[in-house]
Amino acid sequence: MKEEFWKAIVECDPNYDRLFFYGLSTTGIFCKPSCKSRTPKREHVKIYYAAPDAIAAGFRPCKRCRPSEPTWKSAEEDAATRLLEMIHDCYNQPVTLREMASRLYVSPFYLQRCFSRCMKITPGKYLTRIRMDEAKKQLLETDRNVSMIASGVGFRNSAYFAAVFQKETGCTPTQYRLQQKKQEKTGTTR
Repeated sequence: MKEEFWKAIVECDPNYDRLFFYGLSTTGIFCKPSCKSRTPKREHVKIYYAAPDAIAAGFRPCKRCRPSEPTWKSAEEDAATRLLEMIHDCYNQPVTLREMASRLYVSPFYLQRCFSRCMKITPGKYLTRIRMDEAKKQLLETDRNVSMIASGVGFRNSAYFAAVFQKETGCTPTQYRLQQKKQEKTGTTR
């Protein structure tokens, strides 16, 4: 599960209500991210992009937030949702807003505006966030070199990846890996 989705669940963020649902394996119930029920344990959460998918997986709708009731989705929200799904599907490939807009049969300007209004972040910044989250995960969980990780998260140039990583985290990928491993050994976390 993406960190952003988990944050939306914990904060009961209604901005994500039309973007995904979450099912709880312990109760067999699925909810909207804005549901005011008790915060679930992360390991019990499964993400679905449509209510029928959650129902098909054996979950029943929550009686509190009623996620299966139809909601009207504007054209802007639909475009933002489709771009969000596309970003999650292809963050590991070099891709441009123009290419994604072309796949969705809309202009890049329109897509940028829709996404920014609905998500309160630009598509480029969101894509960078997703890529950086995955890069951090790979730096900690694998021994792959920085160049391999850079290409694995959609960067064509490892030097540019390192510059973006440093701008986002305040340290180079190699420094990040060393700091995190050092903190693991001493038992402290950031």
